[in-house]
Amino acid sequence: MAERERKLLQGNQACVVGAIYAGMRFYAGYPITPSTEVAEGCSRELPRIGGRFIQMEDEIGSIAAIIGASVSGKKAMTATSGPGYSLMVENIGYAYMTETPVVIVNVQRGGPSTGLPTKVSQSDTMQARWGTHGDYNAIAVAPSTVADTVVETIRAFNLAERFRTPVTILLDEVIAHSRSMVEIPQEGDFPIVDRIKPTKPAGRDFMPFEVTENFVSPMASYGDGYRFIVTGLTHDQHGFTTNRADETVVKLEKLRNKITRYEEEIYKQEARWTDDADIILVAYGSAARASLQAAQIAREAGVKVGVIQLYTIWPFPEKPLLDLCAKTKKVIVAELNMGQLVHEVRRVLPGDIDVHSVLRYDGEILTPLQVLEKVDEVM
Repeated sequence: MAERERKLLQGNQACVVGAIYAGMRFYAGYPITPSTEVAEGCSRELPRIGGRFIQMEDEIGSIAAIIGASVSGKKAMTATSGPGYSLMVENIGYAYMTETPVVIVNVQRGGPSTGLPTKVSQSDTMQARWGTHGDYNAIAVAPSTVADTVVETIRAFNLAERFRTPVTILLDEVIAHSRSMVEIPQEGDFPIVDRIKPTKPAGRDFMPFEVTENFVSPMASYGDGYRFIVTGLTHDQHGFTTNRADETVVKLEKLRNKITRYEEEIYKQEARWTDDADIILVAYGSAARASLQAAQIAREAGVKVGVIQLYTIWPFPEKPLLDLCAKTKKVIVAELNMGQLVHEVRRVLPGDIDVHSVLRYDGEILTPLQVLEKVDEVM
């Protein structure tokens, strides 16, 4: 067997590897710390494989460009950080309404405003769910290592294509700029999902937003010969603007049901040492890495600590969390912000489980020692 290729990669570079493996052939973006290496990598690699890279004038143009590329049939991605994501949210809402699959990488840094450009944060956790206005259901995934970043980027594209929806990758600065040896995936290592194409002939019977059995409509590309309208206004199954109450309900429930009825496909988490844990740590990204080391140290000292490492942040994995925490009475949520994910954990878990936070929001990495100090405090 031939030796598999391995490379020393940053997290941002691993994101490019995963995106290209998933079939991404169009990237539009505006350079912003700490995500810039994603754009740099795409600018080098895409022209080599017949893809297209374009540096836009700003993040508003970037998200608009990848929506247009996706409607034209290409898998498309952009990368940014908090301030840029804020500029994108109106057009992200447009992508939800038009059911356009795109991937948005948010390499989180300290905020608000321009905040701490070179420092780590996880303070955009809630923004990935609630950033744009209106009723919609978001998908956001989160790697915790450089190798994870390859896998989760592939999964983000698969989810975007499967559900015809935007997907956010919540990286953080530490994962983005960490370096690790990564095994480069070969063809066949991971399944690749492509959008469903229409089988009906082009004509009046084609409905680009048809309510199907799984609520995901086949998606034609501009240039395929199908006539269809793409509008952010509420529309019927043909794509025509409507303000009829019955058609509005159908549209909004379609956006909801295609996610909520298939959440089990989207959830992903890894549980370690939770079966006998007196205390369970819940975290994602670089905070999960600190939590894992803290739990290992605690176990060696005879303290039964477990970890739930979240790879799916939105939709929030309610049922998995309930099942995994069923035998414990204390949970600690570790985050690099002033407390965001902890509110979801408190909402989901029953009242007889004490939920605590260990938080850091000064731009520095959360350490295993800080997590252990919190474990000692709540014991």
